[in-house]
Amino acid sequence: MDTHIETVIIGAGQAGLATGYHLQRRGRPFVILDAHPRVGDNWRRQWDSLKLYSPAQYDSLPGLPFPARKWTYPGKDDVADYLESYAETFQLPVQLRIRVQRLERDGEGYRVTTDRGTRVCDNVVVATGTFGRTPHVPAVADELDPSILQLHSSEYRRPGQLRDGPVLVVGASHSGSDIAYEAAETRPTILAGRDCGQIPPRLESRAMHVIFPILLFVWRHLLTRRTPMGRKEMDEVRFHGGPMLRVKRADLDARGVERVTSRVEEVRDGLPVVDGTPREVATVVWATGFRQVFDWIRLPVFGENGWPREERGVVADAPGLYFCGLSFQYSFSSMLVTGAGRDAGYVADRIAERAPRTEQVPAAA
Repeated sequence: MDTHIETVIIGAGQAGLATGYHLQRRGRPFVILDAHPRVGDNWRRQWDSLKLYSPAQYDSLPGLPFPARKWTYPGKDDVADYLESYAETFQLPVQLRIRVQRLERDGEGYRVTTDRGTRVCDNVVVATGTFGRTPHVPAVADELDPSILQLHSSEYRRPGQLRDGPVLVVGASHSGSDIAYEAAETRPTILAGRDCGQIPPRLESRAMHVIFPILLFVWRHLLTRRTPMGRKEMDEVRFHGGPMLRVKRADLDARGVERVTSRVEEVRDGLPVVDGTPREVATVVWATGFRQVFDWIRLPVFGENGWPREERGVVADAPGLYFCGLSFQYSFSSMLVTGAGRDAGYVADRIAERAPRTEQVPAAA
């Protein structure tokens, strides 16, 4: 049987939960669907040493401070537990182990087909992640010698997974840099890929209580889709990866990481060719990002680049359809926990505006 609800939010990460919080405050009915067994599982599946790039005092979602000392950097399990606690604290209607299979029009509203029934709704918020969750691996990976262990960054957890011998990390954005830095502690390591830049200063600096608020102001108010500098950075981040945030060039140099800015586009005699030379490596980690796969959304709302045609998460071509949690949905901070609340609040306001006036109910106290 079809179940009708005013708004369906797809994804119970920080963007989906923050949207739910704001809708709850506005008195609007909704449900959050997520395929994982627990809230926060996307974070639990990251590599063991992953930490946020912002101090705990800036990592809160609306209404609930992050439970850690303000100048510490939460680990991935800390974030996962916080998200689970957030959903429980506000009794958000999260339904787990439900995988959305298709989203399509249904009259003036939408039909969300899942592996556990169908929801008919007036609004849909797609909050499935910043860059998507389908790993992207270059075609040349198939030509590597079978003796070389290959891992995508989404499969990497700890250095113990790597084989003895040299490691090649392909992709030099923040995730690739973090993994290369960790691998280099015990193995010769090469980091290959275009330089995505870095955001100074060192996050462990004693002056971070002064510096980070300035960085946050830049990320929230200057690097936005409204400014030329922000639009340029949006294309860089969306299509080439984000800059180094925690690990810096000096850190890589200190651990002896060999840095090569050319791409790995050739395999010769089963070996990856790096900067024109075949390299004998034991492990290749593909930190080459993810592909946005929206083929389950049966609506003509995507541009040639595969990204939805939206403005601050609002899809003008499909009234009632929204996205939340996209990279540069509004600003650089949109892809960080610290930016989720503002973007979610904007989307929730647009949803509330669509509700018939006779159905408006008071916001939660």
